[in-house]
Amino acid sequence: MKFSTSLKYNHIFQRLYRTYGQANGFLVLYARKNRLGVNRVGVTVSKKLGKAHIRNRIRRRVREVYRLNEAAFRPGWDIVVVVRGKAIDASFAQLTESYLALAKKAGILL
Repeated sequence: MKFSTSLKYNHIFQRLYRTYGQANGFLVLYARKNRLGVNRVGVTVSKKLGKAHIRNRIRRRVREVYRLNEAAFRPGWDIVVVVRGKAIDASFAQLTESYLALAKKAGILL
């Protein structure tokens, strides 16, 4: 990720969860300006969705969707993506379409 870093701190995740999120069948996206000039991205997957290897695989796929489309995002945002159960069986193209549609809805695409 050239223009981004990962979100690591729980208090930042909690602050984003209190904002208005965009949702569809696969993902929920929360976004908030951060005044840093770079994007910070976090992905969360509930333990209800499967064992660790399944959760890690979907987390890697969602991070890759962001990485491939990173240039299309406006800089200076904190973004948290929460994965829903249907995303486990979704194709990469469906995840990409879903992620970009939510980002457009949230107004964080260029």
